Amino acid sequence: MRAPRSRATAALVSAAVAVPVLFAAAPQAGAQADHKPHPTTQERQAKKLAKKLVEKSSGKGAYRHLEKFQEIADKNGGNRAAGTKGHKASTTYVHDRLKKAGYKVSYQDFTFYESETLREGAAVLSPEARKLNAVAFDFSKATPEGGIQAPLAAARVDDTPGCEADDYASDTFTGKIALVKRGSCTFAEKEAAAAKAGAIGLILYNHSGDKPVHGNLETPDNAHIPAAGITLAEGEALAKQIAQGEVKVSLDVATKAVPHKTRNVIAETRGGRADRVVGLGAHLDSVPEGPGINDNGSGSAGLIEVAEKLAKATKGGTKLNNKVRFSWWSAEELGLLGSDHYVKSLTAKQKKNIKLYLNFDMIGSPNAAELVYDGDNSDGVGSGPGPKGSAQIEKLINGFLDKKKVPHWGTDFDGRSDYGPFIAEGIPAGGTFTGAEGLKTEEQAAKAGGKAGQPYDPNYHGKGDTLKNIDRKVFDVNVDVIANAVGTYAQDLGSLKR
Repeated sequence: MRAPRSRATAALVSAAVAVPVLFAAAPQAGAQADHKPHPTTQERQAKKLAKKLVEKSSGKGAYRHLEKFQEIADKNGGNRAAGTKGHKASTTYVHDRLKKAGYKVSYQDFTFYESETLREGAAVLSPEARKLNAVAFDFSKATPEGGIQAPLAAARVDDTPGCEADDYASDTFTGKIALVKRGSCTFAEKEAAAAKAGAIGLILYNHSGDKPVHGNLETPDNAHIPAAGITLAEGEALAKQIAQGEVKVSLDVATKAVPHKTRNVIAETRGGRADRVVGLGAHLDSVPEGPGINDNGSGSAGLIEVAEKLAKATKGGTKLNNKVRFSWWSAEELGLLGSDHYVKSLTAKQKKNIKLYLNFDMIGSPNAAELVYDGDNSDGVGSGPGPKGSAQIEKLINGFLDKKKVPHWGTDFDGRSDYGPFIAEGIPAGGTFTGAEGLKTEEQAAKAGGKAGQPYDPNYHGKGDTLKNIDRKVFDVNVDVIANAVGTYAQDLGSLKR
């Protein structure tokens, strides 16, 4: 799972599937009004396949793939980051397993860019000479050698600071450097808004903590003006100074966009209707700092396990009503680049054919809470509900967990994982997540065990994200969640309309 900020940008691709409306047969004359309708053929097939896949799929089986990912990382500098030999070896492993299982498998190659910082710095020239702790935005436009010097103007601080044109109405920003607080919209949107207001540079200050904000413009094409981030304390101090009189600052930044090649792995069943695609995905890349066994070897391994068990089930004579497409994304840690590239590569018809997308990112956290994406926005937190059908996906997963007596909670579609590009196209989405750097609540610890007030995964984005970092019991539960969803939707999409 990518951090709240992203570090680089590339092209993305995705697929979509249309869901048929399935109607239960009308009750016969004289039947009671509340008589439960008989299950349809598709519903019976779905129940049978889901039960079989849950029985056959296991965390133990998926753990073998985690061991392989750990081995690959150990042989390749300790990580499986996009654009590295470790990631390429991981894609080869997944490709070969799925091909052997009988899937139609392909690589999807694309180029992404990483931002290399050449210069970064900012200072207050007047009313005093003071150096600021500044970090250049990834892909920032460069200043001339020696930087630019100009008065500082503060954008309005509200619920969406620096995001809209009227946030710059309190001052004349033409020829000045804009001071903007982090929050709400993307770094690229803030930078573009400041540039449109006439600013010749941007200094963005953090909204929390004691570290300078590291902004990311996602792609070199988004760069309009030089931009850098500073700390919350530095930003608030500058805002107070501006209220008292002119503050003149210097800004000196330069970055270089470095291209890298990487690839997604896509595997789909040979059977099932091509206009009714059930999509599932997990990102296969780690951060450079560690092997990424929970983030996201866990989701990747879970998909391999269920895909292989589904292949065995269909070889045994079970025919699928709907095509199932498993995807292992690259460069998620750099800004959902692999899934975005995939979705953007699809035609309108191909997108329409994808009926739902299920995402599994970090499903074995050592201090886990079972978190289900809040498709209906019943929690009232963050970004709102997912596209139509997302509520029904959440209901299916919650119902399965309830039957297993596993406590669970909702989690917002906050845009930090690969469901994002699918949701943007109106494709219903869902899935599970067991927590990253967030802190476990008292309620979660009381119901699910673990330590309240501690991170769900203390090794998130670190070198400690190894095999020892996996809660195998939680991992096993989530492999079953994947199996149940695949078995259900491979045969019956009717519940998405109910």
